[in-house]
Amino acid sequence: MAMKHFWLLSLLAASLVACGEKPQPTPAPDPVPDPEPEPEAVSYFVGGDISVLQSYEDKGVTYYDDKGGKIADVLKYLKSDAVGWNAQRVRLFVNPVRKDPDGNTDAQVCQDLDYVVRLCKRIKAEGFALLLDFHYSDTWADPSNQWIPKEWASLDEGQLKAKVYSYTKECLQRLVKEGATPDFIQPGNEISYGMLWSATVNRKSQTNRCFTNSPEANWTRFAALLGQATKACREVCPKAKIILHSERSGQSSVLKDFCTRLSGVDYDIIGLSYYPFWHNSLQTLAQTLDMLQSSFSDKQVQVVETAYYYQWQPQVGKGITYDFSSTWPVSPAGQAAYAQALVAELKKHANVTGLYWWFPEENGNGPDSAVLTDWVNRGLWDDTSHKALPGLYVLKDFLSR
Repeated sequence: MAMKHFWLLSLLAASLVACGEKPQPTPAPDPVPDPEPEPEAVSYFVGGDISVLQSYEDKGVTYYDDKGGKIADVLKYLKSDAVGWNAQRVRLFVNPVRKDPDGNTDAQVCQDLDYVVRLCKRIKAEGFALLLDFHYSDTWADPSNQWIPKEWASLDEGQLKAKVYSYTKECLQRLVKEGATPDFIQPGNEISYGMLWSATVNRKSQTNRCFTNSPEANWTRFAALLGQATKACREVCPKAKIILHSERSGQSSVLKDFCTRLSGVDYDIIGLSYYPFWHNSLQTLAQTLDMLQSSFSDKQVQVVETAYYYQWQPQVGKGITYDFSSTWPVSPAGQAAYAQALVAELKKHANVTGLYWWFPEENGNGPDSAVLTDWVNRGLWDDTSHKALPGLYVLKDFLSR
C-alpha cells in the first residue's frame, strides 16, 4: 500500500510539471506598516463676547456700520466678509441679579439660562463657533469676586461639588436640546485664585483662596470643583474643548504656578484675559505666551478677553494700572492700532488659536439705561453715534496664516 501511494504521488507531480504548474508554498503576506498619524488641523477663531447683544436688540437699539448704514442683523453682519468673525463667546450666571458684588446696579448682569439659550441658538444658526462661559455666580466672577450663588449658600462642601456637576450638566443638556451645543466650554471666569469662595462678599478673607502661598487644601478643593465641572462637560459635550481661564497674562510666574497646580484637571486650552492697561505691554504678553509654549506645550492658548479704550480712559490708579496712550492714542484710530498690534503679536505664537474682544457690542445705555448703567468705552461701536469703529474691521486678520 505504501508503494502504491508513492507511485500515485510521483505521477501527480510529474503531470503538474508537464503542465507548467509546479506547486509553490504560499508566501506569508508582507506586514502592512501602520499609517503615519495625520497631524491635527489647527483651527483659528476670532470673535467677541457679545453677551449683551440680545438685551440691546430687545430694547430696540440700532446698530450702524462705519459708513452709517443701518445694520439689519448684527450677528449676520459680524459673520459677513466686512467683519469676518467666526466665533462668539457668551457668559452665563446662575440666577443673575442686576447688582454688582458691592450692591451697585449693573444692567449688564442679565444672562440667565433662558437668555443664553435664545442668544446661543442664533449664534449657532449663523454658523459661529460658540464659547460658553460659566460664571458659577449670580453676579460678576473675576479675580476679586467668586461668590457662591444664593441658592447654593447652605450647601456643604460635598453638596457643593455635586451641585457644580449637576448644574453644569443640566445647562449643557438644555443647550444641546435647543440646538446650541457649545464648541468651547469655560468652567469658571477668571479663576486665577479659585472659585466659589463663600456666599458672603468678604474680600479680606483668605478662606478658599488659591494664591501661590495658600494651603494645599485650598488648591485640592479648587481642583475637585473643576473636576466636577469638566466631568459634566465631557459627558454632555464630548467634542467640545474645555478652557481654563486666568487673567494673569501679565504675571507669568503666577500663571505658571496656576497651570502647574491644576495639571491634573481635564482640560484642553489655557484661556487668558489681556488688557494692556491692566496687564502691561505686548512684550509682557509675549513672554507669557512663550512660557506657556515651553512649559505647557500640550495646551493651546486663546485670548478670550481683550479690549482697549477709544475714549474716556480712566487715570492710572483710578481704574487702570498702565497708560499706553502714547503708543495707542485713546481714540477710534488708536483702538484700531492696538487691535492691529495685538493681532500681529499673537500670530507670532503658534500656540495661540483664539482671540475674542470683550463687549464689542457696547452701543450706549439703551432706553432709560435699561441695557448699560454706565459707558465702558471699550466696545467696537460708538456709544453716541452707534456707528461701528475701525477696530471692528481689523481683528479678522488673526485668521490669516
